[in-house]
Amino acid sequence: MGMLKEFKAFAIKGNVVDLAVAVIIGGAFGKIVSSFVNDIVMPPLGVMLGGVDFKDLVITLREAYTVDGVDFPAVVMSYGNFIQNIVDFVIIAFVIFLAIRAINSMKKKEEAAPAAPAAPPKSEVLLEEIRDLLKK
Repeated sequence: MGMLKEFKAFAIKGNVVDLAVAVIIGGAFGKIVSSFVNDIVMPPLGVMLGGVDFKDLVITLREAYTVDGVDFPAVVMSYGNFIQNIVDFVIIAFVIFLAIRAINSMKKKEEAAPAAPAAPPKSEVLLEEIRDLLKK
C-alpha cells in the first residue's frame, strides 16, 4: 500500500500533470503542423519544383514480383516522406523557438519592472522601535 500512496502523491504533483497536458497538446499540435506541411506547404513547393509530389519520391531497391501466385511488394526508400518530415521538424522547431522567445521577453519585462518594497516583518519593526527607544 505504501507504494500506491507514493505513486499517487507523485502523479498528482503539478509537474506530472503539466507534463501530461503538454504531451497531449503536443500531439495535437503535431497533427496540425503535419497537416499544414502536407496540405499547405508541400503542394505549392511541388508545383514550383515542376509538379513533384513528394510522396512519390522513392528509390526502388527491388521491383514488385510474383512467385507461385504470391505477390511480393516492391522494396522502396521513401526519401520524399523523409523530406516532408524534415520540413515538419523545421516548422515545429521554429514555432517552439518563437514561443520560448516570447516567454523569455515577458520574463525580462517582469524582471525589469521595479518590485514594490515589501513591508518588513513585525519582529523587525519591533526591534527597530526598541533600538530607537534605547537611543533615547
